[in-house]
Amino acid sequence: MAWFRVGSNVAKLAVRRTLSQTGSYVARAGVGPGRNRYIHTTGFRLKAQSAPVPRPVPLSRLTDSFLDGTSSVYLEELQRAWEQDPNSVDESWDNFFRNFVGQAATSPGLSGQTIQESMRLLLLVRAYQVYGHMKAKIDPLGLEQRDIPDDLDPALYGFSEADLDREFFIGVWRMAGFLSENRPVQTLRAILMRLEQAYCGSIGYEYMHIADREKCNWLRDKIETPTPMQYNHQRREVILDRLIWSTQFENFLAAKWTAAKRFGLEGCETLIPGMKEMFDRSADLGVENIVIGMSHRGRLNVLGNVVRKPLRQIFSEFSGGTKPVDEVGLYTGTGDVKYHLGTSYDRPTRGGKRIHLSLVANPSHLEAVDPVVVGKTRAKQYYSNDIDRTKNMGILIHGDGSFAGQGVVYETLHLSALPNYTTGGTIHIVVNNQVAFTTDPRSGRSSQYCTDVAKALSTPIFHVNGDDVEAVVHACELAGEWRQTFHTDVVVDIVCYRRFGHNEIDEPFFTQPKMYKVIRNHPSALEIYQKKLQESGEVKKEDIDRINNKVTSILNEEFLSSKDYVPQRRDWLSAYWTGFKSPEQLSRIRNTGVKPEILKNVGKAITTLPENFKPHRAVKRIFEDRAKMIETGEGIDWALGEALAFATLLVEGNHVRLSGQDVERGTFSHRHSVLHDQETGGKYCPLDHVMMNQNEEMFTVSNSSLSEFAVLGFELGYSMENPNSLVLWEAQFGDFSNGAQVMFDQFLSSGEAKWLRQTGLVVLLPHGYDGQGPEHSSARLERFLQMSDDHPFVIPEMESTLRKQIQECNWQVVNVTTPANYFHVLRRQIHREFRKPLIVMSPKNLLRHKDCKSNLSEFDDVLGHPGFDKQGTRFKRLIKDQNNHSDREEGIRRLVLCSGKVYYELDEQRKKVDGKDVAICRVEQLCPFPYDLIQRELNRYPNAEVVWCQEEHMNMGAYSYIAPRLGTAMKAANRGTHDDIKYVGRAPSAATATGFYQVHTKEQSEIVQKALQPDPIDS
Repeated sequence: MAWFRVGSNVAKLAVRRTLSQTGSYVARAGVGPGRNRYIHTTGFRLKAQSAPVPRPVPLSRLTDSFLDGTSSVYLEELQRAWEQDPNSVDESWDNFFRNFVGQAATSPGLSGQTIQESMRLLLLVRAYQVYGHMKAKIDPLGLEQRDIPDDLDPALYGFSEADLDREFFIGVWRMAGFLSENRPVQTLRAILMRLEQAYCGSIGYEYMHIADREKCNWLRDKIETPTPMQYNHQRREVILDRLIWSTQFENFLAAKWTAAKRFGLEGCETLIPGMKEMFDRSADLGVENIVIGMSHRGRLNVLGNVVRKPLRQIFSEFSGGTKPVDEVGLYTGTGDVKYHLGTSYDRPTRGGKRIHLSLVANPSHLEAVDPVVVGKTRAKQYYSNDIDRTKNMGILIHGDGSFAGQGVVYETLHLSALPNYTTGGTIHIVVNNQVAFTTDPRSGRSSQYCTDVAKALSTPIFHVNGDDVEAVVHACELAGEWRQTFHTDVVVDIVCYRRFGHNEIDEPFFTQPKMYKVIRNHPSALEIYQKKLQESGEVKKEDIDRINNKVTSILNEEFLSSKDYVPQRRDWLSAYWTGFKSPEQLSRIRNTGVKPEILKNVGKAITTLPENFKPHRAVKRIFEDRAKMIETGEGIDWALGEALAFATLLVEGNHVRLSGQDVERGTFSHRHSVLHDQETGGKYCPLDHVMMNQNEEMFTVSNSSLSEFAVLGFELGYSMENPNSLVLWEAQFGDFSNGAQVMFDQFLSSGEAKWLRQTGLVVLLPHGYDGQGPEHSSARLERFLQMSDDHPFVIPEMESTLRKQIQECNWQVVNVTTPANYFHVLRRQIHREFRKPLIVMSPKNLLRHKDCKSNLSEFDDVLGHPGFDKQGTRFKRLIKDQNNHSDREEGIRRLVLCSGKVYYELDEQRKKVDGKDVAICRVEQLCPFPYDLIQRELNRYPNAEVVWCQEEHMNMGAYSYIAPRLGTAMKAANRGTHDDIKYVGRAPSAATATGFYQVHTKEQSEIVQKALQPDPIDS
C-alpha cells in the first residue's frame, strides 16, 4: 500500500525540522506555493526566560499543520510547563506525558521516539479523520480526479519508509475508535492500515466539522471498528435478494415499455437494499412510521420494492391505467403521471416488526416536497404523543444537482433544530448521479461536494460508492442509528451514475460522451456483488439463479394480473380522514355560532393574566380593554375575534397551530398571543390556558424562521395529517407570500385534483392599500383568483341543501371585513365534512379601525341575535347594505359591490355626501363566487347601475375574476351583461402601488369619490 508520496518535498521537511528545533518562530506570508492555506500570519517570539504556562487546548482543537511550526512550539511550551508543574496542564496532557516518559524508559523499541514524533502521529490520525474522505474510493466510474491533501502524507510529519515497522506510543485517549482500544504501542504500518481501511475505502466520512466530542466519539467508534461491516452469510443473501429485486424491476419495465419515461434507478440499484436495511434497523430502534419524500428518479422502484405498492397497480398505470369504476362519491380528480403519485402501506421488517410507510405525492419541482414531508412527520409526532420523536421519522431522497442548487433544501435543513419545527432528525439520501440532467458538477455547484450545504447544521455526511452494496447498506444503517441516538439530521451521499439519460429516451452522449463511454462498459452493482459472493464461496451460482427465477416469475404474474386490475377507492394515508366527504359527496352546511356562556368563559380565560405576571404597560392596557369587550359584549376587535375562534375550537377538542414570521406578536402589533414579563423575561400564552390541564402543544403559536417556501410547505404537510386541526400560516406581509409560489401553484391550489389529498390549511395574507409602497400593499389577490377553478359562465346548484359549490372548487378566497365574520370563516374550516384550503386577504388598518368592530352577539347561536339568519349563525359570504333596505328598493340608483377595507372608505364618503340612493354590498367570499347572494342583491335593486369598486389596479385585485362571473349572474337575473358592469379603481399598472404617499392619498380619494359621484359612471 502506497502511503508515502513519490518525491516527498524534502525542503518542507527541512523547514519543519528547523522550526521544531528552534525556540522562535515568525510566520511570514507567502512561504511558498505549497504553503498550507490555514497558515498563520501573526508572528511571535519566545522569550529566553521560563515560558508562561500555556492554556490547555484539547487535542480536537489542534487543527494546524506542522508545516507552519506553531504546534511544535506549542508542544515544547506545554512540555516545559508540565516538567515544572504537572498540575498546570490539562489532565489528558498530564496522562500523555506520564505515559510517554514511562513507556520510553521501559521499552527499547521506543527509545528513539520524541514527544514531537508521538504528537505528529496523533495529528496524522486526526488528518485521516478530517481528510480521509478525500482519498476514499467513492466514485464507481473512477472519473473524478481529486487531489489528495498533503495532510494524509506521513512524510509531512517526518516519517519515512524506514519508520513503518517502528513501534510508536500513541497513548490511551478520551477519544473513541482505535485510539481507545488500550493498545498504546503500535507500529506505524498497523496504524496506517487501520486508518486506510476506516477512512479511505468505499465510504468517505465527513464528521469532524461537528463541534461535539460525544457525537464525534460515537462516530469514531462506529467507523474505526471494522466489525459492523462484516455481514454473515444470511445477511448477504438478504442483501443479494433485495438487490436482485431492485435490478430486475427496472429491467422488466425496460423490456415491457421500451419507449416509456420511467426515470429508472439503473446505476443506483443499491438504493433499494440500502433503504430496506435502514428501515429494518430503524424499526428495531423504535421507529413505527416513516414519511418519505423523493423526486421522480427511482420513485417507481421505491414504490414497488420498499413501500410495497402492488406491482400490478404500477404495471396497470404504465399501460395507461383506467379510471376507477363508478362508485358512490368516488372522486378521481385530474390525476398525475405515475412517477409523482404517493401511497402508503404497512410493511414487515426483517426483525419481525411492522412499519408504516407513507410516500408523499410531489410535483416535478425538485426538493419542493422536502418541507411538506417534515411538516407531516411533525404532525404524526403530535397525534401519536411521540414526545421523544423516536417513533415517527422523515426520509428525504434528493438528487445531487437539486440538493446543491435548490434553496428550499437549506430552508428545510434550517428548520431542523427549531423548537416548534424539529422532528428529531431527518435522514437525507442523495442519489448522486454525478450529473444533473445535462449539467456537470463543475457547472452546477461551487463546493466540492453536493452535500456541503448540510455542514452548516453540523450534520454528519457519509459519501458511499454506489457500486458497493454492502457499503451502501452500512452507511444507511449507520444513518438510522445516528438519527435514533442523537435526533438530528444525517446525510448519506450515494455516489453512483445514471445508466441512461435524464429519462430513458434521452441521449446522454450529446453532453457527457466520456462518462457514457465508461458507463456503457461498466458492470451493474448486481453483477459486481454476484461475482464477489461467488468468488468468496459465500453463494453458489444455483442460489443466484434461484432468486432470479423467483423474482422474474413474480414480476410476470403481476404483469398478467395488471391487465384485469381495477383501481380501488383511494386511500387517505391516515385513519383520521375516515368519513370525510369527497367533492362528489354532498356535505351539509353547519352553523358556526357558539353558546354565549362558552364565549364568556373562554373570553375571560384569554383576557386574564396571572397576578404575578408583569406585562408591558401597553400590552396590559390592551388586555384590560379586551376583558372589557368580553364583559360588555361590545366592540370586539379583530385580534380578539381571532382569539375567540381559536379558543372555542380548542374547547371543542381541536388542535390549533399558527406559524409564520412574527406571528406571536403579529406584524402589526395586534395579536399579542405570547406575552413577555418585563422583569423576568418569562413568557405567557393565554390560549395555552383555555382548559384545565391543557396539552401544551394543543395550541401552538410560533414565530418561524425568515422563510416563506419551507415554512408554508411545513404547515401544508402538517395540515394533511389530521383534519381535526386548524393549521394557519401567516405571511409577514401578503406581498412576501410569492416567495412560496411553488407551494401555492403545485400543492395548495391543485393537490386535491392531482393527488386526491385534502387540506384545510388557512393562509393569512395581510393586504390593503395604506400608502406603504409597492412591496407592502398587495398580496396579489388576482393570482389566487386566477388559479381558482370555479366556472365563470356556469351557475352551479346554489340551493343550500344541495349546494356542493365549495366542495367542487379547489380552494376558497375571502376578503373579510368584520371580526365576527373572520371568527366564523375560521370555525367553518373545522365545522364541515370536508377540507379545503382557505386564502384570507387579512387586514392591516382594519385591525384598529373604529368601525371594524363586532358585538359578542354576532358570535353566538342565539335566535334573534344579529348574526343569526334563516339557517343559524354562520359565515356571511356577502354582507348586504347596512341601511336596512327592504327586499326591493326601486329608488336605489347605484349598487356598489366591493371587497375588503375599501368598504369603510366608501361608507364614510357616502355619509359625507348623504348618498342614500347608493347601496354598498361587501363580497366577503370571492371564490367560489356567491351567485345566489349576488342575484339576490341584483333583484333587490332593479334600477341600480352595477359597479365593481376596488382599490387595486385594474390588472390586479378581483376585477378580472369578478367581471365574467358578475356578468353571468346579471344575465341570469335579466339585469344586463358583462358590458354593463362599471369599473371603479386604479388604472392598470406594472407596480402594485405607488411609492409616494401623497399620490396614494390622491388615488384613494378619487376612487371613493367616483364610486359615489352623482352622475352615471363611465368605464
